[in-house]
Amino acid sequence: MKPREICEPHELDIEKIQRWKDSAPDTSYVAALFKALSDRTRLRMLYLISREEWCVHDLAAACGTSLSNASHHLRLLRAMRVVKSRREGKKVLYSLDDEHVQSLISQAFMHAGHS
Repeated sequence: MKPREICEPHELDIEKIQRWKDSAPDTSYVAALFKALSDRTRLRMLYLISREEWCVHDLAAACGTSLSNASHHLRLLRAMRVVKSRREGKKVLYSLDDEHVQSLISQAFMHAGHS
């Protein structure tokens, strides 16, 4: 028999609730980060950038989007500290901001492939 998904009514654990309610971190940035990651074009871009550096022109072509749209997405991702850029001659190359972002992107795609 399948277990019930809904908890039966019971007395609340007020001490536990208060302890965690008072110590919970601010979730504003994390919520904004996941919102930024919720766009399919941005995720496609991040997947590619997680593999190697890309310039906006190549990234736009690989993602099948306009240069202006790719630039818009990259601006948002830079503002969220997900990607960073560096200049190499006339090119501006984008990479993931740090190893935390690399781990987050890798884990998300590994989870998506997990059955």
